[in-house]
Amino acid sequence: MQRFDVCNGDADGLCATVQWRCHEPAQARLITGLKREISLLAQVQTQAQAGDEVNVFDLSMQRNQPALSRLLDAGVRVRYVDHHATGTVPDHPLLQAHVDLGSEVCTSLLVDQLLQGACRHWALVGAYGDNLTAVADQMAIASGLSQAQRQALQRLGEGINYNAYGESEADVHLPPTQLYAVLARYRDPLDLLAQEPLADELDALRQADLAQARHLTPLWQGLQGAQGRVLCLPDEAWARRVVGVLANELANERPDQAQAVLRQLPGGGYSVSVRAPLQRPGGAAALCQAFGGNGRARAAGIDALPEADLPRFIDAFAATAWGTPG
Repeated sequence: MQRFDVCNGDADGLCATVQWRCHEPAQARLITGLKREISLLAQVQTQAQAGDEVNVFDLSMQRNQPALSRLLDAGVRVRYVDHHATGTVPDHPLLQAHVDLGSEVCTSLLVDQLLQGACRHWALVGAYGDNLTAVADQMAIASGLSQAQRQALQRLGEGINYNAYGESEADVHLPPTQLYAVLARYRDPLDLLAQEPLADELDALRQADLAQARHLTPLWQGLQGAQGRVLCLPDEAWARRVVGVLANELANERPDQAQAVLRQLPGGGYSVSVRAPLQRPGGAAALCQAFGGNGRARAAGIDALPEADLPRFIDAFAATAWGTPG
């Protein structure tokens, strides 16, 4: 029997996978990619056969529906854990679907529930990286972690998440497959922090990129900063890396504001990362879906927004009723 682990290359996806393999050690082929590489399940189609096992972590089922259906029809067992849009969930005996679209969950926390907290510290790293700071803090305090330990796990999670953003692997510090190999050496991320320079390396790069981004003037912002801001980054390596991190940083700094961070694409148009106000975590997915994007209620994105649609997007962003579902 072959095993495959398919996951997003951000903090949530990688930490969910690390948890599972710490709890259930087995040889499995890892298939992952950068943040916006979502349709990864198709890579398994030509390799998996009847009786094989596939785990999917932190990838929208809606974006992977065709490949999922083909795998199930071929007799492949699939465990699917996620918190993104599903579309119609197949009713199939070989599918175990664990999906929660709530604004206060992420895939790492869903895996933590399945494993009954067996690898809780990795779940916290994933949650911190997914910008669920308040939820992660509550769980960390309940687990007896000190403030210094919580801050260390948060710094690691934010660094792993930062490493997922880029147009290609040349943009990032470590390709996600290599990063996973480092993470998977340690059952406890606190041991990784004590023995590896990874968190320091990622944080230094992250802070340098954020410093450049903070000099930008918003394309649009509400009166006196109310409602939100729209920023646009150039098509440069530092901007490709920082786009998602910047959106989270701005959201944390102004929990009453929505944030939209655009990046110019080399062929024209923009990629977009949207964060709903932390005080009203809803509406991001509905906004992005109206422009061909997707995501969750509190955080969503658009892979390619045409330049001609930018004024319409800004108008829709300004008019969004944040806090509503979607």
